[in-house]
Amino acid sequence: MADAFIIDTCRTPRGIGKQGKGALAHLHPQHLGSTVLRALQARNDFDSADVDDIVWGTSSQVSEQSGDLGRMSALDAGYDTKASGVTLDRFCGSGITSANIAATAIMAGMEDLVIAGGTEMMSLPKKGMLPMGAGNMHLQELHPQPHQGVCADAIATLEGIPREALDALAAESQRRAAIAIKEGRFDNSVIPVHNLDGSVALDHEEFPRPGTTAESLAGLPPSFPAIADYSHNGAPTYRDLVAQKFPDLDIVHVHHAGNSSGVVDGSGAILMASESYAKTHGLKPRARIIATANMGDDPTLMLNAPVPAARKVLQRAGMSLADIDLFEVNEAFAVVSEKFQRDLDLDRDKVNVNGGAMALGHPIGATGSILIGTALDELERQDKQVGLITMCAGGGMAPAIIIERV
Repeated sequence: MADAFIIDTCRTPRGIGKQGKGALAHLHPQHLGSTVLRALQARNDFDSADVDDIVWGTSSQVSEQSGDLGRMSALDAGYDTKASGVTLDRFCGSGITSANIAATAIMAGMEDLVIAGGTEMMSLPKKGMLPMGAGNMHLQELHPQPHQGVCADAIATLEGIPREALDALAAESQRRAAIAIKEGRFDNSVIPVHNLDGSVALDHEEFPRPGTTAESLAGLPPSFPAIADYSHNGAPTYRDLVAQKFPDLDIVHVHHAGNSSGVVDGSGAILMASESYAKTHGLKPRARIIATANMGDDPTLMLNAPVPAARKVLQRAGMSLADIDLFEVNEAFAVVSEKFQRDLDLDRDKVNVNGGAMALGHPIGATGSILIGTALDELERQDKQVGLITMCAGGGMAPAIIIERV
């Protein structure tokens, strides 16, 4: 099997995902995608006609984000029309999945130069979006799928994880992110976003709240009790859906705006190449893809697949947890990261060392690609070798990838 190498990664800053408030919210999502695609080409001076494919992740493929965002972003970036593009949806896992598919194509020997990435503008109105399962009543009977925030509270209740532990983790995420920003740890990858007139739209992370403490978080009200009890036209509530699988569970609501992922806009991209293409065209690899994996888990709890995904990708790589220098697990909700670290008995100084989505935000289809770049930058900064990246996804799934510096 051929090797797949990461040549470079870049991303936009993450803007607050609200119309009229976020610095990126007035832009077209294709503009965010084209920003990172142009930056990859400018930084690495490759011929875009050589790009075999652009594999793009976007979860909410409605409105301006519909119509194959990967292909349209490449055209908007001025890429040669020979550079094809496809857009996929694995919910929150779309960004890692784009990288896994791109790496697989190179490792299979079918392609030589591929770009993975993703874009999500959570500020866009989600016209036409349906709840998980899209109203399929037969599926709901087989696998009731609640709102993800209700799932997070259900998992915390089942696991006996108190709010105090989740708030402490959220405060630590903010603290680590503040240090990373102050020390410029993201500077190698962050690309300023410009308006069409050339002025700067955003050149820094807009979402973090430095100075957040566990004590300040303790005063925030839970976000999901009302959502858990909401019923549309007499349909079962999300609490009812959980009760179909866990009839004796009395959900304790412990997640709120401060210990859940931030609603933001953003985009990220990864340039990958085969060894032969890199050598022939003078591209210097930064990392090698060791293994990829996908894992499904209980759709009703929905957020528990990162742990089995990590174990699966380690088995594929012939590695153990001791072989991993740094972990990135998306902080969709505090319980996801907390359970990941508890179940795998990890050294917390190796997990999300520069903060995570609770502090920086979670542009759903882009986050996985961003996390891969974050892990690689941090491996280089610490002069470490191996990183494992994973995240939960809707429907009870998790993709995972292991990278190694070269």
